[in-house]
Order: sequence, then C-alpha cells, then structure tokens
Amino acid sequence: MPARLEQLLQLHQADPKDPFCTYGIAMEYAKQGQLGQAVDWLDKTLAIDARYCYAYYQKARLHAGQGSAAAAREVLGHGMEVAKRIGDDHAYNEMAELLSSLE
Repeated sequence: MPARLEQLLQLHQADPKDPFCTYGIAMEYAKQGQLGQAVDWLDKTLAIDARYCYAYYQKARLHAGQGSAAAAREVLGHGMEVAKRIGDDHAYNEMAELLSSLE
C-alpha cells in the first residue's frame, strides 16, 4: 500500500467524520486504478458532507471513465443542484462543463 494512502487511512481512523480525508482516500484509490474503491470513498465523503461538490465531480468522472455516462449525468445533476444551492459557482461550472462533454 502506498505511503500516502496508508497515512490517509490512519487519519481516517482518528477522525472518520473528516470529508477532506475520505475524499483524499478516494483520490488515492483512483490514482491506483481501484475505481470501485474510489467511488465507495466518494460516497462516504458525500454521506459525511453532502455539500462536498468536488466529490460529485470526481464520482461523475469515474463513472464516465468506466463508460457509464448515464450514471455520470445523474451524479452531475445532483451535484450541480447542490453547488447552485450553496453558491459554489466554480464547482457548478466545472460540473456543467463535464456534463456538456458527456452529451
């Protein structure tokens, strides 16, 4: 197991409610090509903080990369609603751009 992932998993044990940590774990799994694990950790991130907009973006990217554009669009639709509701224009625009590339 790579050192960074091991460190993040230890941090997660110390504070399992830290969405930044769960997001980091997801991104480490994605870098390793363990996409199922990455999606699971993004789901954990969103369970902790449903307003963590970049978790929606990354989850949609992973779905799209696995050839599941429909799942990616569904995730983006929800994520864009959240971003709009909380006023995160940057995240909204990033998700809108990804959505546009899927159509």
